[in-house]
Amino acid sequence: MNTKRILAVTKKEFIHIRRDKASMIIALIAPIMMLLLFGFAVSTDVNNVRLTVCDQSNTFESRELIKSYENSNYFELYTITDNPKKVEELIDAGDAKAGLVIPPDFAVALRRGEKEAIQILIDGSDPSIARTSGSYAVLIANNYSIKLNSVKLINASTALVNSPGVDPRAMVLYNPTLESSKFNVPGVVGLILQNITVILTSFAMVRERERGTIEQLIMTPVSSLELIIGKLIPYVFIGIYDYAIVLILSYLLFGVAIKGSILLLALLGIIFLIGALAMGMLISTFAKTQMQAMQASVLVLLPSVLLSGFMFPREAMPKAIYALSTVLPITHFLIILRGIILKGVGIAYLYKTTLVLLALIILIIAVTVKKFTKKLD
Repeated sequence: MNTKRILAVTKKEFIHIRRDKASMIIALIAPIMMLLLFGFAVSTDVNNVRLTVCDQSNTFESRELIKSYENSNYFELYTITDNPKKVEELIDAGDAKAGLVIPPDFAVALRRGEKEAIQILIDGSDPSIARTSGSYAVLIANNYSIKLNSVKLINASTALVNSPGVDPRAMVLYNPTLESSKFNVPGVVGLILQNITVILTSFAMVRERERGTIEQLIMTPVSSLELIIGKLIPYVFIGIYDYAIVLILSYLLFGVAIKGSILLLALLGIIFLIGALAMGMLISTFAKTQMQAMQASVLVLLPSVLLSGFMFPREAMPKAIYALSTVLPITHFLIILRGIILKGVGIAYLYKTTLVLLALIILIIAVTVKKFTKKLD
């Protein structure tokens, strides 16, 4: 054992690490990023669930009930309408996760000392949110009844023969049995489609560089866009195969049937596939080696799992993390998958999400083409 020789090798390795800037950045930044993501994004608490209300009574009593939901930490009032169909439309579109329908004779029944039923609609496409928000919604209604009875007793100074109150009747939409597989499987489909294509294409240009054939491509008259398209075509077919096979197996093994349009699901899936391939190609332009490409892929894919709503409810995330999750294409694609597969909704309810997904994909492709141009020049 010679200390000088050991120190010489150690010094040489430090020099290699310093020169490998990409790996050094990943090694230094990744732990901080993971800590922030796991610390802030990973939460099973259900807060700020978007609630849409249909107030057909429009009285002091109904407004007090709405205020009880609004003042809680569990619900965030999204909109108030007088049309019950609007509530279901907003839940179908994913704009709201819960709905409250107050009947026209709500206040009259309470003043007579009677119990009046209210309807609570819960989006069951996410069982974890549905269970908790449904329990919270019923609890708030019961607390409102207790408060109402207390006020009546104080005013009457005697016991009431009839106890006025609210009879909350919860109804779970899309997934009445709250099966976790119906929520998880569509998310797994999206993650498989993204992860496999990103990892495969992230090695595309790196492989050319390591084999020394990148110079031959530079010398050819092939433009950067032509090079991207030519590189992506084989992976498009691989991605389509993966997409089709996981959808088929999802039905055969887990019983998750597609309630909506298969054609729309296929079209939007191919659009997302192109974006995922472009993302992998973009990583490939930055990485110098296949190891760097793998490290960068993990760095990109990890937030996709944590922030997309695949595992943890986005409603529980801080506003900054929630805003960050909206720039991930997989976030919007999971909404599309669950909307078409579980809810059976069409493009009329998904057009906003689809437009955002298209904008993000176009941006990724534009950056990829620009980066390729720099490399080929």
